[in-house]
Amino acid sequence: MTAAPPAAAVASAPADVTPAAAITPTFRAGVRRRRIWIWFAIVLVLGAIALLVLRGGAAGAGQRLGADNPAPFGAKALVEVLGSHGVEVETADDFDTALTAAKSGATVLVFDEFGLLDEQRLSRLAMFADRVVVVEPGFAALEALAPGIRLAGAASGALDEVACELPAAENAGALSTDQRLFTIDDEAASGGWQGCFRDGEYGYAVAEGPSSGDGRIALVGASTPFENGRITERGNAALAIGLAGASDELVWYLPGPLDADPDQAPTLGELTPGWVSPVLALAVVVTIVAGVWRGRRFGPLVVENLPVHVPAGETAVGRARLYARSAARRHALDQLRLGTLARIASALRLPRTADVAEIAAAAAAATRRDPGQVRAVLIDAVPTGDQEFVRLAAGLDDLEHAVRATLAPETSTPQPADHPGRRP
Repeated sequence: MTAAPPAAAVASAPADVTPAAAITPTFRAGVRRRRIWIWFAIVLVLGAIALLVLRGGAAGAGQRLGADNPAPFGAKALVEVLGSHGVEVETADDFDTALTAAKSGATVLVFDEFGLLDEQRLSRLAMFADRVVVVEPGFAALEALAPGIRLAGAASGALDEVACELPAAENAGALSTDQRLFTIDDEAASGGWQGCFRDGEYGYAVAEGPSSGDGRIALVGASTPFENGRITERGNAALAIGLAGASDELVWYLPGPLDADPDQAPTLGELTPGWVSPVLALAVVVTIVAGVWRGRRFGPLVVENLPVHVPAGETAVGRARLYARSAARRHALDQLRLGTLARIASALRLPRTADVAEIAAAAAAATRRDPGQVRAVLIDAVPTGDQEFVRLAAGLDDLEHAVRATLAPETSTPQPADHPGRRP
């Protein structure tokens, strides 16, 4: 839509002049103008979809090492194999259930992914269980179960050197890649701990030794040998079946929310490194000093008139272009109507409290026009296109001129003759 010309110019234009072609922005033009943002949104959506697909294909659904999880990171394959060999597998998600089963002589497999178990409960579990298999133990688990065992990082590759006399490790013969290692100090070695699947001088992928009770503890550095997606690699299956199937009963224990102790939860200060607090204090001091330095007053404020002058015509043209670009015909017509109503009310000496209906009625009475037509031009008519908008704008200008014409003095009235002797 083009910017509406002045109403007076439209009213005085010849009737045979062809209206200008409308240039209201089309849908295609709007899409072309915003194509950069559209392509940016498409790239973001495609990236999000690709990320979801990659994460979904890698991690799968369900709980990690869940006994009923068939995803690559689940352990349903191992549980099914153990069940087919006569091992009764019971799942547990709280400490009391696992401890009760351990007291009855069952093997307990523990995978505490989020570190919910404290040292006290781990020690009690090892004391009453005949055999405990701990997968991916953390620092707290090592301190509670095997003080002389330490984490030693990731293995350099596949492991072929058994280096121990554990039957499950001897049957496996080798492990796949992506294993985590332990180191065993002299005190732990003299206490009966041994390492299996040595990676040179770096450490062992499996550690086995006595518990604080009469049982045995096996520490497996990585969950790789138990996962559905990796259990068939090299000797992973033999190791997992040999450790988890050492007895006729197995408790598959994955600690859940009920095992979390809110009283033992670390504070924010314990979780953050020691250098964080001094750095935060220094940042606060620097912020205050910078605020005082940059915010100080150099003297009293001085009022200075900016050398900016915007002509009223330029403002009107700019607003008209905005209306034309957004095809806001009705809003533009409302602005013209407001100005026309104000000028008609002033010409007819109507009070300021007069509403638009009263002004329209007064204008119809003054011009002796149909009140319905006058009201349609001033209030009711809605422009459906550019031509209708121009027609209504011309109608507003014509109505205003008609009102002023009714108030102008008659030009045909003869002027009184000059009195003789009066100075012209």
